[in-house]
Amino acid sequence: MSTTRPMLNQREAAAACGVSRSTIRRRREAGLLPGSVEDPERGWLIPVEALLGAGFTLNAPAPPDATPVRPVDHAGGLEGGTVQELRAELDLLRHEHALELTEARHGQALAESEVSHLRAQLDARTEHIGDLQRALQALMPAPVRPAIPQPWGWPAPPGSPGQPAPGEPGQPPMYGD
Repeated sequence: MSTTRPMLNQREAAAACGVSRSTIRRRREAGLLPGSVEDPERGWLIPVEALLGAGFTLNAPAPPDATPVRPVDHAGGLEGGTVQELRAELDLLRHEHALELTEARHGQALAESEVSHLRAQLDARTEHIGDLQRALQALMPAPVRPAIPQPWGWPAPPGSPGQPAPGEPGQPPMYGD
């Protein structure tokens, strides 16, 4: 029977300790979790003894979302880390923030580009619809106009509506017939 405790990957260690994966990663990168090894299949493996030695409690409930406050000892320093470790953690957080800010700006630029592209498409389609409406109007038949009434006493021209055509019965003969 083996007396060694198991090794957990970063996700399992974070879940078991009730902290975020980035907390486990930062502690590992700062060298506060000795014995951590990188496995090609499971990623970084952390011994349970290292987690306990770093002050984590296994199977602890997750802390609230508030940022934890580091206790101050009587000498004026911070418990749980040296100034160098805290500076390294601060530099890492600044770097992560800069990356997130760059990603957000890139996303904003992509969205603005998409908006201008869609507006150009909308303008082109609006112009095309106007062209089609004008072409349809040009193809429509002209409205029917009522016939102009003839003044009294003037005979209607032969072949007009209601008048017999020349040479039909009821039509006077043309001159020279």
